[in-house]
Amino acid sequence: QVQLVESGGGLVQPGGSLRLSCAASGSGFSIASMAWYRQAPGKQRDLVAVIGNGGITNYADSVKGRFTISRDNAKNTVYLQMNNLKPEDTAVYFCNARAMTYPIPRANDYWGQGTQVTVSS
Repeated sequence: QVQLVESGGGLVQPGGSLRLSCAASGSGFSIASMAWYRQAPGKQRDLVAVIGNGGITNYADSVKGRFTISRDNAKNTVYLQMNNLKPEDTAVYFCNARAMTYPIPRANDYWGQGTQVTVSS
C-alpha cells in the first residue's frame, strides 16, 4: 500500500553537503511521521532524524547542528539536508514512514530501499 522512493545519495568530500529526498506513494494510507535512518557496514541501523505531523523534529546527537529534516505534507515527501559532512557519516541511508492504512485502521512502518552516502576525499 505504501512505497517509498529515495534519491540524492552519492559521493561527497568532507565538509560538503547532500540533500536526500524520499517520496511516499500508494493509496489507502495517511502518514503520521517520517524519519531517516542510517546503517554502516557491520553496525546496527540507527535513527538519524524524525519529523512528526506537528512538525516536531528530533535528531541523533551525532548530527545535531549539521543535518535538517523537513517534509512536504502535500507531496508526502521527506528531505534530509546534510551539511558539513564527515567520513563518519558514510552509510546507507533509509527512509522510514509510519502510516495508518485502511480499510482496517492499522499503523505500520514502511521502508525505502536505501541510498548510499559516501564521504571521502
